[in-house]
Amino acid sequence: MTDAVRVRARERARERARHAAPRSFVARAAALTAGLSVAGSGLGLVRDQVIARLFGAGAGSDAFLVAWTVPELAATVLIEDAMALLLVPAFSAALAKGGTAALVRGTLPRLAALLAVATAVLYAAAPLVVHLLAPGLADPRLAVSCTRLTAATVLTFGLAGYLSAALRAHHRFLPPAAVYVAYNAAIITTLLALHARWGVQAAAAGVAAGGAAMVLVQLPSFVRALRRPPLPAPTPESGGRTVAVGMAVVAPVVLFAVTRQAQVLVERFFAAGLPAGAISHLNYAQKVAQLPMVLSLMVCTVTFPVVARALAEGDREGARQRVERDLTLACVVVLLGTAYVLACAPQIVQALFQRGAFDAADTAATASVMRVYALGLLGQSLVGALIRPYFSAGRPTWYPVAAMAAGLGVTAAADAAAVTAWGAYGIAAGNAAGISLTAALLLRGLPARAVPVRIPALTAAVSRYVLAAAAATGAGWCTTRLLPAGTPAVAVAAACCLTVPLAFATAAAAAGAPVRSLHHAV
Repeated sequence: MTDAVRVRARERARERARHAAPRSFVARAAALTAGLSVAGSGLGLVRDQVIARLFGAGAGSDAFLVAWTVPELAATVLIEDAMALLLVPAFSAALAKGGTAALVRGTLPRLAALLAVATAVLYAAAPLVVHLLAPGLADPRLAVSCTRLTAATVLTFGLAGYLSAALRAHHRFLPPAAVYVAYNAAIITTLLALHARWGVQAAAAGVAAGGAAMVLVQLPSFVRALRRPPLPAPTPESGGRTVAVGMAVVAPVVLFAVTRQAQVLVERFFAAGLPAGAISHLNYAQKVAQLPMVLSLMVCTVTFPVVARALAEGDREGARQRVERDLTLACVVVLLGTAYVLACAPQIVQALFQRGAFDAADTAATASVMRVYALGLLGQSLVGALIRPYFSAGRPTWYPVAAMAAGLGVTAAADAAAVTAWGAYGIAAGNAAGISLTAALLLRGLPARAVPVRIPALTAAVSRYVLAAAAATGAGWCTTRLLPAGTPAVAVAAACCLTVPLAFATAAAAAGAPVRSLHHAV
């Protein structure tokens, strides 16, 4: 066999693998990622339940949550958004060329040094950080102490995000999907062991321990991936290209991630001047309400390397089809979750949190805020799904930053206008309005700037599922009213788990968008 024949055979094999394997691969990887993400989210709920039981919703929990802003921002920038959006395309392009060892040698040492310096600066500047984040705190000393403990996450989350991006590009999804299982398990363990001695600072110490666990759970698989023999480089005519990790690419990705997380900073800033407990009510409401959004993005997380690889190899049509399927599936999942949250928010909060120091008044306040947050869940999910194709190509683009900045401006203006009259509810409404605007702008700009998706067809399909979600919300609300008074909250929430999906599927079919037609989307 001549060299030319071998090259053609290798290219045909690659083409078959690219078009035949992804569906079964995506389904398996999505199921694995979803399962571990559900486990991580479940442990996150246990973590929040432990914090609520031990510390309630008062000044101590508010101080910890101000400090928790640091790891929340670090997670968004270094794990969930910026690091993945930068490095998955870079690693995918490096794999398309043959191997990733050179990319690791050129990026990992510099990144680790930069993160270590940032951690030290944050530790020293903790009093200033707390003052900027929550100037209305009556006694900021506890928040400063907790912030110094959580500062370590800048280093550990950065390393964890780097490992996650590399492993996903290698199509190894188990360790990255397990990071939040390890993270929350470490927090819960530290809380139970140290809360009697350290109080709420035990939660901050647990966050620091959880960041280290994120790195350790991925490190062995990362080392094995680097030892894998490199693939043969593609031929020059195969359409491949190089993705560089330069400042022109890095800056818009990082600024987008920071601007997106700045919504939380704006919320905490305005909530700091409200009565004690407001920050906690906003936090618990947001954590629970966003679970449907997290689940809706599981397929997008798995297919991000697939889209990046397709664009690296010049397959724009394959990327378009994959992105359209991802967006549709993400919208269906998040709309179903939104209907459930709107229908029985009080029962969900009561079943999850009402015990110990978290009383019935905290339940009522948190549930009301959660329903307002839920109005922005579709926007949250769309932003998470849409940003991936924007940065999959590995080219500099500032449009997502502008879209996110516009949404942040709406959030800040709405919060400032509504916080005096409506308190935490006005803050949650500002969040929903701002993120919804960003989603609309990102969707409008996607065809011209990233992947040529068909916006009219997508809009028509999603509109039908919105109508189905409205019908499902009504069915769930009726369920909560028809059950006898005194029915345990967990039983009411379980009943809604049956009626809401059934009503959603029935209404979707009546609207011409049956749920069973989505089986091809994975």
